[in-house]
Parts: sequence; C-alpha cells; structure tokens
Amino acid sequence: MQELEEADPSRRGGPSFELFEPKLHPPLARSGTVTRAALVDRLLATPDVPVVSVVAPPGAGKTTFLSQWAEKRKRVAWVSIDDRDNDPAVFLTYAAAALDRVEPIDPLVFRTLDFPGLSIAADAIPRLTSAMSSMLPAALVLDHIEQLQNRESLDALAQLTVQVPQGAQLIIASRTQPPLPMTLLRSRGELFEIGPEDLAMDDAEAKLLLTGAGLELEDIDVAELRRRTEGWPVGLYLAALSMRDGKEHRPTAAFAGDDRLMADYLRSELLARLPQRTITFLTRTSILDELSGSLCDSVLHSDGSAEVLESLEHSHLLLLALDRQREWFRYHNLFRDLLRTELKKREPNLVPELHQRAATWCEANGKPEAAIGYAQRAGDADRVARLVAGVLTPVYASGRVATVGRWVDWFERHGVIENYPAICVQGAVFSTLLGQSARAELWAAAAEAAPDSSRTVGGESREAWLSLLRAFLCRQGVEQMLADAVTARDTLSPRSAWRPSALLLEGAARLLGGDPERADPIFTHARDVALHMGALPAATVALAEHAVISMDRSDWSEAEQSIDEALSIVASLFVSDYVSTAFAYAVAARTALHNGDIATAQERLALAARLRPLLTYALPTLSAQTLLEMAACYIARADTAGALAVLRQVRDILQQRPDLGFVASQADELRAKCDAARPGVPGASSLTTAELRLLPMLATHLTFPEIGERLMVSKNTVKTQAISIYQKLGVSSRNDAVERARQCGLLGS
Repeated sequence: MQELEEADPSRRGGPSFELFEPKLHPPLARSGTVTRAALVDRLLATPDVPVVSVVAPPGAGKTTFLSQWAEKRKRVAWVSIDDRDNDPAVFLTYAAAALDRVEPIDPLVFRTLDFPGLSIAADAIPRLTSAMSSMLPAALVLDHIEQLQNRESLDALAQLTVQVPQGAQLIIASRTQPPLPMTLLRSRGELFEIGPEDLAMDDAEAKLLLTGAGLELEDIDVAELRRRTEGWPVGLYLAALSMRDGKEHRPTAAFAGDDRLMADYLRSELLARLPQRTITFLTRTSILDELSGSLCDSVLHSDGSAEVLESLEHSHLLLLALDRQREWFRYHNLFRDLLRTELKKREPNLVPELHQRAATWCEANGKPEAAIGYAQRAGDADRVARLVAGVLTPVYASGRVATVGRWVDWFERHGVIENYPAICVQGAVFSTLLGQSARAELWAAAAEAAPDSSRTVGGESREAWLSLLRAFLCRQGVEQMLADAVTARDTLSPRSAWRPSALLLEGAARLLGGDPERADPIFTHARDVALHMGALPAATVALAEHAVISMDRSDWSEAEQSIDEALSIVASLFVSDYVSTAFAYAVAARTALHNGDIATAQERLALAARLRPLLTYALPTLSAQTLLEMAACYIARADTAGALAVLRQVRDILQQRPDLGFVASQADELRAKCDAARPGVPGASSLTTAELRLLPMLATHLTFPEIGERLMVSKNTVKTQAISIYQKLGVSSRNDAVERARQCGLLGS
C-alpha cells in the first residue's frame, strides 16, 4: 500500500481536489452591520423544520442574516455557491467538506464523490445525509443557489432537500426560486420559507443601518427613506453613502429591488461621486471572481492594490472580505455586475487583455483551473488548450466529469475544435470511459478531420494522439489496433500521462489476437509505469489482465495475488465507477468462485453489474473482456439468465466492432453452454443496461416523466423499464425495488 499511496498521495482521504477555503465560510461582517435579531430568533425557533428557503432579490441581506443566525445556532456548515459548483462532484464535495469542518465525516463520503457519474443519487446523497445525521444538531447553509445552472447539480440539491435527516437542517438562499420539490416539502410540513417581506428592515433597523454607514437622520426622514426603499437593505445602504458624501441631506432614493433602477442609481449617485482613479480600479478589477492585492496588481499593471482594497472596505463600498486575514475579497454581486457593465461601456477593448493578465497570474500562482476560466473569457484558445491538456486527466480522475465536459465543449462552441486534435482525443477517450459511444465517435471524427498543420498540445504530435484514439476505438480490428498502439507508444513523449494506456492497448491487442505470452510482460510493464505516474485505473487493468492470463495457465495463486493488488487500488485509492473497476470486479469474482467463496463472488459480480452501462463499443476490447468474465461466472453459478443478459451485450458490441480477436468465439462457446443448461428465471443479474441506467434514478424524488427527460426517453419507456425491473427483482413497487437493489448490491447502501 505504501507504493500506491506514493503514486497519488492526495487520495489518502478527504477531497480529491484543492478547495477554495473562503467558500466554506460566510463573508466577514463589516463594522456597523445591523443585527437582525427578530428574524434570527424566528429561524432559531424552527430547529425541527428540515429545509429552510430564503429567497429574495440581491441586496436583501440574505447572507448577512444567515451569518448572524449561524453564529448563534452553532454547528453550522457553510458553502458559498459559485460557478465551480456547476459540477455535481464539486458541489457535493464542498458540502461534504463544510460538514467535515463541523465534525469529521466518514471518508467514504469523499470516495463516493470521486466518480459520481452513475451513482450520485443512489450513493453520494445518502452518504452525505448519513454524515449529517451522525453529527446532530448540524445545519448546512448553501448560499447563492442561483449560481447553480447545471441540471445534475440541481438534481443533487433537490434530492438533498428530500433526504435531510430528522434533527438536521438544510438552508438554501437564492435570488430566485430554485427548481426544487417545494410542493412536496410543503405538503410534508418540512419547509420554512423566508421572503423579501421578511427581510425588509423596519424603522429601527433602518436607523441603525444609516447610522452605521455614517449618516444621521431625523426619525421622520428615516421613515420616509425606508418607505421609498421598502426596507430594502442595500437600497438603504447605498442611499446613505450617497447622502453622506454628497450635498443632498434629504432622502431621494426611490427603488426597491429593481435591478435597472438600482444600476441607474449606482451609476448616477455613487460612481459619479468617486475619484476617477478609484472608478478605474473598481471597473477593471470587476472582471475578477475573487480579488487579492497581488492578483489586482497583475491585472492593473500597477502596485499598491492591497492597500486600495483595504481602503475600499473601510469606506463601506460593497466589498466583502472572504478570509480573516483579509487577503481575499469579492464585490457584492449587484455592485460587480454594475462595474462590469461600466467597464464594457468605458473600455470595451481592454476587457480581453484584463482577462489575459488574470489568466497569467493564476497560471503562475498554481491556479490552472481559474486560469482556464479567464483564458476562455479572453478568447485565447491556445492558452485554454495548453492549460486544459495539463489538468484534464487529474480533474477527470477527481470525479469532476461535468467540469471536463464544459472545458471540452468550449472548443466546439467557439468553432475552434479542429485546431486541437489533442483536446478532441481526450474528449473522445473520456467519453469512452463514460460509456458515451455516440459522443466518443463525434469527438473522434473531429480529431481525424483536424488538418495536418493543427497545433500540438502538451508536446504530443498529432500522429501520437490519433494513433492512441484509434487503438482505443479498435474500429478496424485487433491487428490494426496493435499497430496503432505501438505507434502511440513510440511517439508519445516519455512523460505522457497516456503512455500506460498505450501499453495496455498494445497488450490487449496481443492477448485478443491469441498471443498471451507476449502480452503478459507488456501488462507487467504497464502496471509499473502506471503506478509510477499515478495512473491508477490503468494499473488496475494491467493487474487484472495479468490475473486473466494466470488463470488461463491455471496459476490461481498468481492470479489471486494480482487481482488482490488491483482490488486494493479500487478499495483504498477511491477508484470506483470506471470501466477498469468493472473489469477488476469481474476477474475477482472468478477467483472467488474458484475458491468456493460464493458470497464474495456474488458481491463482486453485483459491483461489476452496476457498471455495465459503461461497457460499450466505444471501448470495445475491455468492455467485451469484462462481459465475458461475468458470463463465465454466471454460468458457473448456474445463472443462465444473467449469463445471457451479458452475452447479449457482447453481441451488441460485436455488431459495431466485429473483429475483436477471440471475443466472438469465446462468446459462442459460453452461449452454447447456456443453451445446454436449464433456462434460468430472470433475476437481478438479468437486468438490461437500460434498466441498470434507470435503477439509480428510481432512488430519487424524480417522477417518471422527469426521469425520462434526464435519460432522453419517453415516460412510457421509463414505466415499461421500471415494471421490468420490479418483475426481475421480485417486487411490486418503486420503493421496494430500491430496497431490493440495495440488498443485491446494485445500489449503494
């Protein structure tokens, strides 16, 4: 295990990617902040209501109020949602990390999130809510929910709301009503709602706010200003700043939550009173998501930004400190939006250059993912490609599948994908690993259509990338796959993260072509290279392939030793929902059956079966091998129905990839054994891939029409598949099907 930990020490526990710590704390309160005592007490009086919804326009004081409540309630986890959370793995990892700061949680929560593509609803959410139930009375605040646009992240949030354990609380704050099952929560009496009218300040609170902003008014003027702003906190605050610094001493503001009027007011009453140098600082730094002195210096090509930020905070402008050291800040969202509009109006040609400077600083300071975002906004495709090529593999390995998808899709949306075959290849390869056959073919076609003069990325030639891709897809048979794999092996740079894959593909081509003696040392070499480079899924495959060859030699001791090492990677280093994992589980089931350990074999077969939707013609060789191993195990257990189900899946792969070496003949032999056996009764093992894709969604709050929308099938298809699942699991309802699937190991517990 020490060797494995050295291969990737970040995987020993906790989040698998670096967190931005200020997201896990509410912004620090500025001096003069008004205590919302009555509102805080109202929320404190509802500890038994599991979900609290705080929905109000920007500037209504949602964050301030919840920060004060959190300080009084104690044991509150906090996440400030931003664009990064438009990936369910990121969103739920931050939620788990926030809870972990209240009380250490089970590391299995983070393991489940490492690759949530198939099981986020069935595995990740239950583990997260279980962690909440173990640390009662805990609460989780999710602020700025309006930033969530990704449907999978929104589905995860919705599922979280209906599974909050008794005694815990989930508080969601948003500008607009998020698409959550509010009707269901209301009918259960599990929802406490706070709206704009609740957050509006009364006369006493308004007077305290105005005084804290440095403005003294008579009670009658306070009441008039509160009436005009309808108690809108940010309206009161900005009116106070304007009146304090101007010549007008009577209330003139007449807005209450209207973004357009607010923008006009900010522009005419606030910015107009600031020095030009300050306005330039504000508008030019508004392109930043978070601000620090060093970053602002780089963007502005100046120095002294740290002092300017400190001065702005003290002057009561809408700048919020994100950490106690006051090194990182952000503008209030309303203020930031106005400043960005002003920047585009005043200096439109400068905007791309400012983003370039931000990208340069982030890249130089070890923040490549932030650099990608700024480079995208600058329209610098070359820089985006270089940065993405450098981090795409580890980001994918950390479970952030949606993040990878957004990066790759960016090139297509901007019409430059043909210039970057390396990105196409990586997009195609990751699609194969997700079982997305059509998408893999789309990206492969884009890669092959790229001109010979297209740019290289990551130091790899176009020939290397295309050879690797063709070997993965094996569209022209195992002989050509071998030639492509060898070319990729010889043309990839020695440090390429894809070298283990090239070696694996070479070994697989030789094995399927009937030459296990030459394949075996290649797999051994692939295992060593993969562990050295931290390519753990590749190491898993290499070990499982060696185990298969050892079993064919009747060297069961060697096979068990090799597959045990593969399983140790899977179990201890958090590699879960990968095709490589399915292969390892299937091979491990065979060794368990050889030892007469039926229970262990069944458990491992179920784990492999959960991943069957990933086994497609996009990655034909490994998928077919996995299915053949599973079929052999089912036959050994006299489970004819299960064997026939996976053999049908092999047949589907062969229809698209007919030349896979011995796969066709071995499938025929296994099918003949099924024909000679007694017909089996369809059970859990006989679920189709479509039914296995549906099964985790049955564990969610989604209706059949909503599930159909996610799976892109009709509600009638969902209903038909659900009934088939019920029959095969021997149940009569959705809830019973989920429970039975958990008992069978097809869903996480």
